[in-house]
Amino acid sequence: MTVNREIFGRPLRSVAFDVAVAGFVVLFGLAGAANQPGGWWATLVGAGMAVTLLFRRTHPSAVAAAVAALALVQVAFGWGPLAFDVGVLIALYSVVKYAEKLRDGVLAGIVAAVGVVLGALQTRGEVAWWASAIWLALITGAVWLMGLNVRTRRLYVLSLEERAATLEREREAEARAAVAEERTRIARELHDVVAHSMAVMIVQADGARYLFDRDPETAREAVRVVADTGRQALEEMRRLVGVLREPSPAEPPGVPAATPATDGGGTPGLSAEPAHRRPALVELPDLLDRFRAAGLRIDWAVTGEAPSLPPGLELTVYRVVQEALTNALKHAGVGATVTLSLDHTGEAVEVRAVDDGRGRPPVRPAPSGGHGLVGMRERVMVYDGSLTAGPRLAGGWQVEVRLPLPSTTGTEVAA
Repeated sequence: MTVNREIFGRPLRSVAFDVAVAGFVVLFGLAGAANQPGGWWATLVGAGMAVTLLFRRTHPSAVAAAVAALALVQVAFGWGPLAFDVGVLIALYSVVKYAEKLRDGVLAGIVAAVGVVLGALQTRGEVAWWASAIWLALITGAVWLMGLNVRTRRLYVLSLEERAATLEREREAEARAAVAEERTRIARELHDVVAHSMAVMIVQADGARYLFDRDPETAREAVRVVADTGRQALEEMRRLVGVLREPSPAEPPGVPAATPATDGGGTPGLSAEPAHRRPALVELPDLLDRFRAAGLRIDWAVTGEAPSLPPGLELTVYRVVQEALTNALKHAGVGATVTLSLDHTGEAVEVRAVDDGRGRPPVRPAPSGGHGLVGMRERVMVYDGSLTAGPRLAGGWQVEVRLPLPSTTGTEVAA
């Protein structure tokens, strides 16, 4: 576990490193205090440089100006280059690396070049001043270029981090928009289911009213249908309100979004239905035929005795199969084999779709930006079901959905 410790609003490691750097500059000044030009006064100048270097990360330009002023004092008294002047190089490196604008680093480099000439003129010894100037210029130039290189790399890393953060924000915004769009679609379809149930209730109630005297048995059956359909409609209405009210988490990172598949002509929406149309499970064979025509090899199996499902739950099963096949066509490709099973266990309806991932990309890829898994997750959550989706060790992708059946299933009579 990593603990981020800070002091004075800065990382503890950075503060400790800067203190160590300042300490070394002070040690250089103390080491030559006895025999260097200027004696302890020169050491005091070196100590001033060391103190200013403590702020080299947060105020690099101000630190460079302060160190340059202290170096000017040193030159004015004719003390020449001393050991603690390594602080000048550190300040130069810092302003090039940390300054907000490179202009400050260029200006610091010009000032350092002037200081090199002035320092070389005060160099003591048998070496010519111009030779000392060349030597000091090489060292100063190397430090300046090193600071520029580190600055460039640092800004590049910061730009990558900013780009990654921007992409993450965009991905989250797209996921939220996809969830909202899918929830609106689910709500619209559930509204159609409830409206259909209301129509059935009205027709059956009117029929019962006219048959009470002539055919009481048929009237009682009609009233029973009204009651069952009303309970079913009330349950669907509860789910509709839940879809509109409850927030839903965005798609977890790393889960690829499905995109609408294309038919041979490249038209998006291979399995799309006209608006305000409610598909039923009896239409699954036609849906499978359309995907087979698009290039999938589908092995289809149904186990168990299929109960009479509420319209909303039946629609959810249909949409889950549709989205699973769309994902397979998009990601596994044309020619992939999909094993699709629909199991009725008495307590739940289970859908399992497994592809081998061995298809080839379509000639005209489907446009990106879909949200099939988001839609499946939203629909499954409406009916308190569970969804598991992910890659298989043997290759390909697997989707498993379990939708619990309601405790009592009403009888629906077509209007």
